[in-house]
Amino acid sequence: MIPKSSNNMKLIRFFLLCSLVFSSESLCAQNLTTSQKDTLNIILKKSNTAFKTLDYDDAIIFSSKLIEKGAYYNSKYYEFLGYNLLSKVYNVLEDSIKARINSQKALEIASQSKTDTLISKGYLNLGVIYSSASNYKKGIDFFQKSLVISEKNSKQKQMHQAYINLSLAFLENEEDDKAYFSLLKAKEISEKHNVNPNDKNTEQLLFAKYYLKNKNYNLAKKELYASANKANKDSLIDLGAQTYNLLAKLYSEIGDYTNAYANLEKFNHYNQKIYALKKVEEIEKASAKFSLLEYQKDLSTALKEKEFSEKLIRKSKQLTTIFIAATVILFLALIGFFLLFKARKNIINKLQKTNKALTKAKEKAEALSKMKTQFFSTVSHELRTPLYGVIGISTILQEDKSLVKHERDLRSLKFSADYLLALVNDVLLLNKIDADAIYLEKIDFELNVLIHSITRSFDYSLEQNNNKLHINIDKNIPNNLIGDPVRFSQILMNLIGNAIKFNENGNIWLDVILEEVNKEGTYKTRFVIKDDGIGIPEDKQDSIFEEFSQVENENYSYKGTGLGLPIVKKLLELHNSKVELKSELGLGSEFSFYLNLQKSTTQINHFLPKSNSVNDLDDAILQLDEKTHILVVDDNKINQKITQKILEKHHFKSSVANDGQEAIDKTKVNNYSLILMDINMPNVNGIEAAIAIREFNKQIPIVALTAVEMEEMRIKILDSGMNDIIAKPYDVSRFLSTILKNISESVMV
Repeated sequence: MIPKSSNNMKLIRFFLLCSLVFSSESLCAQNLTTSQKDTLNIILKKSNTAFKTLDYDDAIIFSSKLIEKGAYYNSKYYEFLGYNLLSKVYNVLEDSIKARINSQKALEIASQSKTDTLISKGYLNLGVIYSSASNYKKGIDFFQKSLVISEKNSKQKQMHQAYINLSLAFLENEEDDKAYFSLLKAKEISEKHNVNPNDKNTEQLLFAKYYLKNKNYNLAKKELYASANKANKDSLIDLGAQTYNLLAKLYSEIGDYTNAYANLEKFNHYNQKIYALKKVEEIEKASAKFSLLEYQKDLSTALKEKEFSEKLIRKSKQLTTIFIAATVILFLALIGFFLLFKARKNIINKLQKTNKALTKAKEKAEALSKMKTQFFSTVSHELRTPLYGVIGISTILQEDKSLVKHERDLRSLKFSADYLLALVNDVLLLNKIDADAIYLEKIDFELNVLIHSITRSFDYSLEQNNNKLHINIDKNIPNNLIGDPVRFSQILMNLIGNAIKFNENGNIWLDVILEEVNKEGTYKTRFVIKDDGIGIPEDKQDSIFEEFSQVENENYSYKGTGLGLPIVKKLLELHNSKVELKSELGLGSEFSFYLNLQKSTTQINHFLPKSNSVNDLDDAILQLDEKTHILVVDDNKINQKITQKILEKHHFKSSVANDGQEAIDKTKVNNYSLILMDINMPNVNGIEAAIAIREFNKQIPIVALTAVEMEEMRIKILDSGMNDIIAKPYDVSRFLSTILKNISESVMV
């Protein structure tokens, strides 16, 4: 999967930000002694080095020290550099307000110094910060102001930086002609003058993006290969990642998928290195944010001390006029100094105590975060394991014809267990989304099968509330699609479930409508879930998308967790979409959203039934070889019995192994058609067992049957040699179809 271009733009903007930090020209610092200059230059060097090496704590300390010393020595130049670097640190820490305040302070000091070069740099940095905060027009205005001053003073490097930043801003906002004009101006400068190498690399990369965006593949290829050579030669990790990402996109657009894949591999090579650096950067960001308040307090204290010293000096000059008066004033000053010193000592003691408290709070927060992660992982497994038993047994009992008179009770039991499972899944899913641990997959699925599987799961709820569900799928939408069916199902299930919960004796409509087919070959599809239920008051229509929010209705007693709609909103954000709501109190509600669907060209396995209904799956199972034999590996006796009963109910022969070692031993002497492998087991766990089995049997399908969080263990499970994963508790039809799919694939091989 080729990363989105917005990530590339962020990297390019970070290059330009670093270039602004390290391209400071030598300016004459007036009225400074050699010793003072040396002191300030040492602090400046430490500030820049800390920023470059992602040590944001030290960058803040030394920038603040540079401001303090610059003010003390009355050097506007070094004060400017201190505030300018602080603004960049805040910008990297994503605190746009403080970044803007410090950048404006830097520009104010530059204006006081009446030095055009500093003023130009101030405008340029403000432009970068406003562009980062998506204030496009204001950012452009600052870039152009910087450009005017640089042109006036023939500062070619700053002119080049201004043109590069302008072209980046224009490209991001679809003003391609203006972007190209700015790039030509930048190129004209770089061909005649020595410019910063990073700026030159960025110029070349932006030319490539412009050509690629406008389908001029030959010119784009020329620029990108030149950029790739630089990245490989000079070991420029970020440049290499961006270049090979764009090359992969280029070859993908022209249909050369071999080269696209090759360049995507190179991109992944560089991206792994970037990821390692990003982890370090995120740690430094967190540390810097935590320490920021203390640094600001220290800076404020230092400035107060400077102000006090200046006042003391002025008073001392006045004391020289009259000896007696001077003696009295000096005595009073000493008393005042003593009191101030004592007060300062008290303040320092308080600050030290506060710092210790904050350190303990930070350590406690980190420990709580780890405990929370472990808690959710443990809760997931410990709740799903008994739920597997409840749901499995209730499903088996429902199918027992001798218990027909208890059918409604059994359906209620299974519904309650399913509801509890959905609640557990919702809490875990919301926690993952907030932790940015959810990634969309691209796999093949059938639209009609997926939608009908979703709607069948609501049969009991529809019957309870006496509702009818109407489905209409536009025939112009391809049935075989590529996407993330799990996240898509979660969106639809929450919206349809919401409509059923708040409607009685009514109707729910699911309409899937094709809006247009884009140039890229994607199908812009509108999904509409409408009901004629109680409706939502206008003043509550925004708050229902907040976590744990519920709309109260005096005529309706349903209470829930309030997690469904927030989950829908956040999952759609992952798809670059959003949910739209139309509702009137008493007249029902309409939720709708758009998705760009991609048609799949993958051949469907015709061995499998077209429908995932249990009856159709049973018919397909009966077509299998009579010798079909499944090994169930589980240390939980209840789970063993449930799995075996479900398998036997649906015409499968099965055997049991109590742990991983027993599974290894039995597989060596028996010819099984498939292994259902639990993960958490004593002695030898499921992953260790799968690795051992793969050493002597490469063909037998191994399917993980586990209650652990799939997102956390998916890579480990698949890397161990297992073919597929079924999460406990499961839907019987999905359980059977997964088994059938893996057995049929092994037969075809």
